[in-house]
Amino acid sequence: MESLNNINLVSLADTAISLLTAFIFGGLIGLERQYRQRTAGLRTNILVAIGAAIFVDAANRLAGHDGAIHVMAYVVSGIGFLGAGVIMREEGNVRGINTAATLWGSGAVGACAGADLILEAGLATLFVLAANTLLRPVVRLINRQPLDSVSVEVTNSVYIITPKHSQKIALKRFIEILETAGYQTQDIEVHQFGSDEVEIQAVLTDSAVEGKQMDALIAYIAGMEFVNQAFWSPSTTD
Repeated sequence: MESLNNINLVSLADTAISLLTAFIFGGLIGLERQYRQRTAGLRTNILVAIGAAIFVDAANRLAGHDGAIHVMAYVVSGIGFLGAGVIMREEGNVRGINTAATLWGSGAVGACAGADLILEAGLATLFVLAANTLLRPVVRLINRQPLDSVSVEVTNSVYIITPKHSQKIALKRFIEILETAGYQTQDIEVHQFGSDEVEIQAVLTDSAVEGKQMDALIAYIAGMEFVNQAFWSPSTTD
């Protein structure tokens, strides 16, 4: 019987407007992402916006504005976990951060729609779309700058491929050689490489690396016992 008592056609119409707003504005953001073939496209952004709108609208109806404010805080953290799922690490580079940030924006749009802030939801949509479209030429212009510019921070990673049974001794010697050459490591990662080998990645703390010196060091490391391959890679997206 409680469900019958909760039926309120006026409130239902308000909820319908909130969800429709979230659907339309989330769809606009998703269309741009879908057009660019991103991981989170049309449906994902719509679902994020609608989900946020449902939670905030329900809290607004059951507990008033204070309840909606509390739920908004949970929506922000919850979408953070969702965004982390679309961030991928590939060959030393991090991809998907912009997609995750866009999902966060879609969640904010949905939260505004659920709180009956329709104009604010529309304004937020415009700014998210502007960030993903109008700023692209600016990003391209900056990315055309040479990588050896003093204003560009480069993270360098050194990799070795070694048999599994030699992983410990190869790792120890690898770090010792890097430190002897004057390179300190800020992170060490070990990845499976085929069925019998592992890849050891050392991320260097020093952003200024002389290419010829590093090539000579890599050649020396490649000649180490138990090292099958050795190479290094600079990255500006990590």
